[in-house]
Amino acid sequence: MISRHVFRAAQPLKQVRKSPAPNLQSHLSPSRLRARFASTNYADQVPKEDLPSDFSQPIRHYASQPARSGASATFLYTLGAAAVAGGGYYAYSSNSGSKAPSPPQPSAIASAAKEKAAETISSTPNKAFTGGDQGFLSLKLESVEQVSHNTKRMRFSLPDSNDVSGMQVASALITKYKGPEMEKPVIRPYTPVSDEGERGYLDLLVKRYEGGPMSMHLHDMAPGQRLDFKGPIPKYPWDENKHDSIAMIAGGTGITPMYQLTRAIFNNPNDKTKVTLIFGNLTEEDILLKSEFADLENTYPQRFRAFYLLDNPPEDWQSGTKGHVHKELLKTVLPFEPKDGANGKIFVCGPPGLYKAVSGMKKSPQDQGELEGMLKELGYEKEQVYKF
Repeated sequence: MISRHVFRAAQPLKQVRKSPAPNLQSHLSPSRLRARFASTNYADQVPKEDLPSDFSQPIRHYASQPARSGASATFLYTLGAAAVAGGGYYAYSSNSGSKAPSPPQPSAIASAAKEKAAETISSTPNKAFTGGDQGFLSLKLESVEQVSHNTKRMRFSLPDSNDVSGMQVASALITKYKGPEMEKPVIRPYTPVSDEGERGYLDLLVKRYEGGPMSMHLHDMAPGQRLDFKGPIPKYPWDENKHDSIAMIAGGTGITPMYQLTRAIFNNPNDKTKVTLIFGNLTEEDILLKSEFADLENTYPQRFRAFYLLDNPPEDWQSGTKGHVHKELLKTVLPFEPKDGANGKIFVCGPPGLYKAVSGMKKSPQDQGELEGMLKELGYEKEQVYKF
């Protein structure tokens, strides 16, 4: 601020040659600087014994941002503007007879700005779930979307809005709930359907099963209520191009780990894996994530195909076949033969009946058990199949 004595009549202000004042407001406003710096369930279908004891574990028809330089420019421009502003004020006050404070040292300004930019650029999101001895996290239900007559998409807030879930592909989370009249808590695994890189939340796709205590509890929850989570539980570790082609045989909400894996493959431009999905449901309305899979078919027609089976299809059903998975269908649509499938993999996930018919049950989360059912009858080996 200019001293009041410069306006005394006894000491008129000398004429000083004026130069246009820089528009500091437009260049140094906090909002502009901030903008610059910122720029630089299958659960209830899974047998209870198919849970880790410590809750801490993992068609053939297809044809074949580095750091921005704008931040450093902003620092130099800010430094120059600050020097001009400081110099102009000092000359004006000297003529008035008062001593103005020295302008800030350039090195201090540059140093502080660089530190701020480095902090912004190098910051990495915290992982909400780290596994091991972390224990359960209580997450708040943020929103609920009804996606079908018996299925909801439920969004839970992570502890911090900048957190990522920490999920791997493929992995799941353990959920825990103990009702007021329950002797023991209900524990069930769920695979989030939100992208692993999303910050601040995770989404579950939950189908209500009558008699299924966890799915019924989840469907009764209202935004603002909380649920305990633990994980991630690693399942099948995926690396790009791990297999030339894969097949996914799913039923009901057993589609969720398949979607997690499929999304990872097609979100990676370097991954060229071909994917065949065989998805069984009761009715057309029960087909979850159908629009997402349709988008993949339209975008990658040479690499992704989906086949749908319905117990009760509509009369004009033309998107698949009626009935359950059967050997002739698998023989026709699986992308590789047993004898030449050294670099292929078949994934199975769904209700117990699907496992028993197609691949046999797992003995435990760590033990895949022996290969049985249709896949064995068709000649496939245990090493060619993975049961979620």
